[in-house]
Amino acid sequence: MKKVVLAVVVLFLGFYLLRDPAELASFSQNAVVALWNMVSALFEAIIDFLNALLG
Repeated sequence: MKKVVLAVVVLFLGFYLLRDPAELASFSQNAVVALWNMVSALFEAIIDFLNALLG
């Protein structure tokens, strides 16, 4: 099942890359920025929690 899902994702990304590479690059950049913001918010929340717990 994992191989099928991986193959579908790879085929979709390949098709998207051939059809509109600029849009795929923009989407990828936005996804990385959003992921970084989520990770930053998570660590800030953990730090705030630990400060409230221990402080």
